[in-house]
Amino acid sequence: MGFQEINSRMVRASVAPGQRLFSQRGAMLAYQGEVSFTPNMAGGQGGVMSMIGRRVANEDTPLMTVEGSGTVLFGHGGHHVQVIDLAGDTLYVEADRLLAFEGTLEQNTVFLGSQGGVMGMVRGQVSGQGLFTTTLRGHGSVAVMAHGGVFEIPITPQRPVRVDPQAYVAHHGEVRNKLSTALGWRDMVGRGSGEAFQLELSGSGTVFVQASEEKL
Repeated sequence: MGFQEINSRMVRASVAPGQRLFSQRGAMLAYQGEVSFTPNMAGGQGGVMSMIGRRVANEDTPLMTVEGSGTVLFGHGGHHVQVIDLAGDTLYVEADRLLAFEGTLEQNTVFLGSQGGVMGMVRGQVSGQGLFTTTLRGHGSVAVMAHGGVFEIPITPQRPVRVDPQAYVAHHGEVRNKLSTALGWRDMVGRGSGEAFQLELSGSGTVFVQASEEKL
């Protein structure tokens, strides 16, 4: 199937019998053919744990399961849409930036503190972003949303990348993440942008950064 970029804010996907897509609720713009859209309370391919992670991250609306035979146009809120193709690797993406993905991908939910320790929790509380990140693994396509466009930055062992947490969209590859702050605890209150926090990504891979700090 895959996703075809129609323009910077819209993608098209083909749906065939025996195959399925998952999308964020409200992401369907139009469709042709015999296509059904069903709320998926199990949280996609990740089952109950994925659903729990999304709810703890204040995402009360379930994913939609898309099945049938036809074509569907996806977009949401006029945000920029970026298609990422996976060939057996794992994509880490902020859950609220996930627009749609193919059912061939295995979805799970990862606690940000698993790599970032206490600072992973601080990131979620102070920057306003969730404590959970969605992972998608396998072969298939993913459509993610961003504000103002997306820029891909390569991560190499010799050149780690530091990103404003609010500008972070997704990353893949053999990458470690660590959140640090250049400010004291008192100075951090009320600050969630890169002036207070830096998300350091090291290893080998790619990070996708949006052109604005504005939240979706």
